[in-house]
Amino acid sequence: LLGEVLDAVLAQETDWPFEVLIIDSGSSDDSVQIARSRGVNVTTIPPKDFSHGGTRNLLGQQSRGDFLVYLTQDAKPATRHWLAKLVDGCASDPSVAGAFGPHLAYPSARHVTHRELVEHFSGFGATLTVSRIDDQDRFDSDPGYRQYLHFFSSNNSCLRRSVWEHIPLPDVAFAEDQTWALEIVKAGYAKAFVPEAAVFHSHDFGVWETFQRNFDEARSFERYFGYKLQTGVVGAMRSSAMLARRDYSWLRAAGLSGWRLVKNSAYMVGIEFARTAGQLLGTRHQTLPAWLQRRVSRDQQMQSKGST
Repeated sequence: LLGEVLDAVLAQETDWPFEVLIIDSGSSDDSVQIARSRGVNVTTIPPKDFSHGGTRNLLGQQSRGDFLVYLTQDAKPATRHWLAKLVDGCASDPSVAGAFGPHLAYPSARHVTHRELVEHFSGFGATLTVSRIDDQDRFDSDPGYRQYLHFFSSNNSCLRRSVWEHIPLPDVAFAEDQTWALEIVKAGYAKAFVPEAAVFHSHDFGVWETFQRNFDEARSFERYFGYKLQTGVVGAMRSSAMLARRDYSWLRAAGLSGWRLVKNSAYMVGIEFARTAGQLLGTRHQTLPAWLQRRVSRDQQMQSKGST
């Protein structure tokens, strides 16, 4: 998807010039050549030097603009106005430190993936929404309110340089975007959600990949925020069953029936079991040896192989 993503970025229509920078952390395919053939500035680093926050900070240091817009190599702008809308959202109020846009499932993604992304991002509003800590007591006592305020996605985001220069992205193993958002709202800044700045970005993970991804997320949530996504085996099993029932109803609503409904529902049972099992193990990461954490972490496995 890298070539398609770059073509979509370079085709953006704005009233101001913009530069496109890439860091490649040791990819072994044609990623560097694909980027450079389009005239894009590419910096290469060894895989061992990559970190989600640190590498994005390095890109920020190399750039010259007042706003830093971040994408991953598989997040494709949905329109030619994505960049202008995202920057306008970040510039909409001087107190906004960063803005993010929604993710859309690629057309070929499975139906449940489409529904999950629509349901998730619809919770942030249908128009430009600026959020900040309006109730300190609630922020201190209500985990749901805190999670809403610090949700942020660096896969499709814009940071105000003047804020980033004194609150850079933290150099953490995972969830650098949400840990940064937590820091900026606690410092008195706001974040913005820009529904018109959408990108296509979705993953139809298999069972093992789903387990790994949710291990990473639950480990980071426990480590950086103190949240426990799963507190016990019984609760995890209940969550798995609830999600599987939800998936079944979504598949029926999409028109699946007969053997197709049975086959797809059975597969989603495996996916949801992997999701909650990964969350349970990630929540209990402190009890696991380092070698096992490396084995079950999708993020650490990918970093060891290199990426763009």
